[in-house]
Amino acid sequence: MLNLLLHTPTSRRFYRVEVSDNLFGEYTVLREWGLQGQTGASCLRWFSNLREAVHAAERFRRRAQRRGYALSEAGAGEAQA
Repeated sequence: MLNLLLHTPTSRRFYRVEVSDNLFGEYTVLREWGLQGQTGASCLRWFSNLREAVHAAERFRRRAQRRGYALSEAGAGEAQA
């Protein structure tokens, strides 16, 4: 649904936030982070409605940007089918 990719300009670190729906009518926010080219860490949270999921994803994005990540053009707001 919504995929945000952030990276650090001075290193190879990435941070990805993805909002999607599942088969049970819930919404999930997937966060992944680590070094490019390597398997990173991830965290998955479930929400009962889209508004809460998007609000959480926005909080995660803001926190990542405060830590030095910048929004990447390749992953900014791309819709996933």
